[in-house]
Amino acid sequence: MPKFSIIIPVYNVEKYIGKCLDSVMNQTYQDYEVIVVNDGTKDSSMNIVNNYDVKVINQKNQGLSAARNTGVKEAKGEYILFLDSDDSIEKDLLKELNKSLKNNPDLVRFQVQEEFEDSTEKKEYPEKAFTNKTGVEAFSLICNYHFVENAWCYLYKTEYFKKNHFSFKNGTIHEDYGLTPLVIIKASKVNSISYIGYNYLQRPNSIMSQNNYEKTKKKVNDFYNHYQFLIKEINQTKLDSTLFKSFIANSLILKICELKGKDYKAYKKKLKEDKVFDNLLTDSLTHRIKKLCMIISPKLAKLLIQ
Repeated sequence: MPKFSIIIPVYNVEKYIGKCLDSVMNQTYQDYEVIVVNDGTKDSSMNIVNNYDVKVINQKNQGLSAARNTGVKEAKGEYILFLDSDDSIEKDLLKELNKSLKNNPDLVRFQVQEEFEDSTEKKEYPEKAFTNKTGVEAFSLICNYHFVENAWCYLYKTEYFKKNHFSFKNGTIHEDYGLTPLVIIKASKVNSISYIGYNYLQRPNSIMSQNNYEKTKKKVNDFYNHYQFLIKEINQTKLDSTLFKSFIANSLILKICELKGKDYKAYKKKLKEDKVFDNLLTDSLTHRIKKLCMIISPKLAKLLIQ
């Protein structure tokens, strides 16, 4: 059994997949398997992938969620790491992660830096490390990080992930928001290391940066459905979910600000009817003022927060 299973979904990334795989092959810690899920790519990505010693799974195009879920089913490693095919990892990431496994955690958080296409510039996001926290304790710290719900900035114990039947919702956008907060808070033991090991590529034509209003409406709708799922799931636990509910509610309220005119007004009304605003924290004067601003005008509140 390898220590790590690195799952890489591939779809139309011929420009990036070579660098991605090179970053994996150049790891200073070598006890891992690489699972490339060919999600029906239409370009020459797989011609590049075939030059590497990796396990390839071919499937019809179903989207990122389905590709990740397929990879999880095939994973043989003790721990799982998700790597997007246009991103890369630093050479010591697996070595540093391996050092953090002595207390047998369900989840390990590592840190991220942004890279920019056609630029050597990098923007680091250092975060404070911690060890041996419960999921609830870890969530209270991680929710203040710059990146929170992105699936690729965590290492997951395979047994924990599969035993809980975690999966990304197929056919949706923002699938990370719809799962990762739950994975964090339900964990028994969580570590976070300060090592900045993930290179998150910012490119103008990625799925998360396309300026298509119909796609924006789908993003918001998917976000709302993810929120409903998270509320249902957390309500089935006995965990302290006050901060969790506030975090996912805050994210959803800010998300509807991407809508225009009647669409924005309709969702604002919907969120009031579904009592989403009720989940916002009111444990301090600052939080009470913020909640009031959110209720009156999410768009205004977003400007004030920025």
